[in-house]
Amino acid sequence: MNITGIGSGLDINSMVKAIMDAERAPKAASLSRLESKTTAQFSALGQFRSAISDFQTALKNLNDSALFQKRTATSSNTDYFTATATSSAAAGNYSVQVFNLAQSSKVALAGFDSATTQVGTGELNITVGDEVINVQIGEDKQSLSAIRDAINAAGADKGLSAAIVNDPSGVGGARIVLTSTNSGSGKDIQVEVANATGDLGRLAFTPPDPTATNYQPPAADPDDPRAARVISFARDASFAVDGLLMSSASNTIDDVIEGVSLTLKKPQSAEDIANANTFNLAVAEDRAGVKANLQKFVDAYNKLIDTTNSLTRVTQVGGDSGTPLAGPLVGDATVRSFLSAMRTELGNAQGSGDIRILADLGITTKQDGKLEIDSDKLDQALERNFDQVQGFLTGEKGLMGRLEARAEPYIQTGGILEQRTKSLQTTLKNIDKQREDLDRRMSAMETRLFAQFNAMDMLVGQLSQTSQYLENQLSNLPGVVRQDRKR
Repeated sequence: MNITGIGSGLDINSMVKAIMDAERAPKAASLSRLESKTTAQFSALGQFRSAISDFQTALKNLNDSALFQKRTATSSNTDYFTATATSSAAAGNYSVQVFNLAQSSKVALAGFDSATTQVGTGELNITVGDEVINVQIGEDKQSLSAIRDAINAAGADKGLSAAIVNDPSGVGGARIVLTSTNSGSGKDIQVEVANATGDLGRLAFTPPDPTATNYQPPAADPDDPRAARVISFARDASFAVDGLLMSSASNTIDDVIEGVSLTLKKPQSAEDIANANTFNLAVAEDRAGVKANLQKFVDAYNKLIDTTNSLTRVTQVGGDSGTPLAGPLVGDATVRSFLSAMRTELGNAQGSGDIRILADLGITTKQDGKLEIDSDKLDQALERNFDQVQGFLTGEKGLMGRLEARAEPYIQTGGILEQRTKSLQTTLKNIDKQREDLDRRMSAMETRLFAQFNAMDMLVGQLSQTSQYLENQLSNLPGVVRQDRKR
């Protein structure tokens, strides 16, 4: 703590503070203004770079030939079948009929009194197509529920499962129902019993010829309501493409039309089949996918324009007399050069076909500089000139490739915006250093001022003491008349 002004009576602390404030204020204000401006520019360049990056992503998505190789497969009635297509599918229309679906085998074995009934011991050999599943029934597995568990354990990885179904009336009893996930003709479930004791032999089952029943499950035997019966036969799907009758062990068919996968959902009614009613399968270019990516391109460009407008706008505040509020990148040469390059490429004509400029796709520039899409015109261009659209947009010399080449120098590692950003970071570091230098200089100045004012204070104090001494001495001299100071 400085105790000053004792000799002179002056408020030296206030005087030093006033001088310090007057000396610091201009430089501190200048550094604050520079810091605020630099920080705003740093943030603005980050926003600008992010908008360019989003725009470049949209460019890359459109500049991908795979986008134009995609195919769509459309069913006229998805209740009966659906379809997907790969790039190898040829565009075209096909008629489809669905007579019946592929299904797997399901049988109900002989019924017993309850799930706890002790059936007997031995082994079950369950055949599903070419697969034979062996189930050993020991002394500890004689109940119907234990046999069910043993079947599930043995058939878990072979598409076979077992469940117990109980007839509440007790007439049908409790029975094991076997279900296979393997569809297709010739894969009906058959059960053979060997080395049987007790009533285990009743679980043996040989399915009837499905063709003899026209694929319809036989009714329960009224004379033996607990007899084994078929719930569903295994069979192939039956369908036709362009009038050609076909069959498949699965309801998903990949090898009928090249590059197209059909999934059968429901068979047609007997009346539909009798009337030869068909559904349409349309395989075409993925125009919707191209259109969606063009919309993303327009949205990204418009977002870029919105961002640059907000960063370079001058807003009048408080009427005509107010000070305008300027955006952080007003008059920025980097922004101007980038937008100029983009507009130049967007307006350049290319090739000699029907698609030479964006306007041929229905994409035009509005008065505010943003793009807009005429959806109907774009649909027509994609329908009539799909290949030309691909040539116009993709490739190194396509519009998207040229725009990418123009944008890359700005956002690449070590590019224009990164260099600008590093320069601003250096400026911010220099501002911190200048503040530290200013603090050191002010500290030294404060020390010097206090030393000078304290020296003056001591001198004034000494002179005041000397003056009082002389005045006292002179007033005591003989013949000296004391003068009234007020006169």
